[in-house]
Amino acid sequence: MTTTAGTVAPLHLTDATFERDVINSDKPALVDFTATWCGPCRVIAPIIEELANEYQGRAVIGKVDVDENPETAMTYGIRSVPTMLIFKGGQVVDQIIGAVGKEKMLAKLTPHMA
Repeated sequence: MTTTAGTVAPLHLTDATFERDVINSDKPALVDFTATWCGPCRVIAPIIEELANEYQGRAVIGKVDVDENPETAMTYGIRSVPTMLIFKGGQVVDQIIGAVGKEKMLAKLTPHMA
């Protein structure tokens, strides 16, 4: 998905598209489980957008609205937002809970890029 400024937005993931776009992807994925009412989620949103641009073509960077997609949130035991899960080969390989900085996200994602 591309925004009007020519930048790439995080992939909007749904219960219907999650398996195709994340589980079956040949690239690692960082998935932000979020909600519109969540203040800390809005704080990290610009970081997720930056990562979507910086890792375009090398990783899947996406967002799941837990209110709109309860099946996926329940499948992965999401109890608080924001929670970010890192997937590789269809499996969860790491997680980040809470609003953290870009450095922490990169520290968790980068080892799975190889």
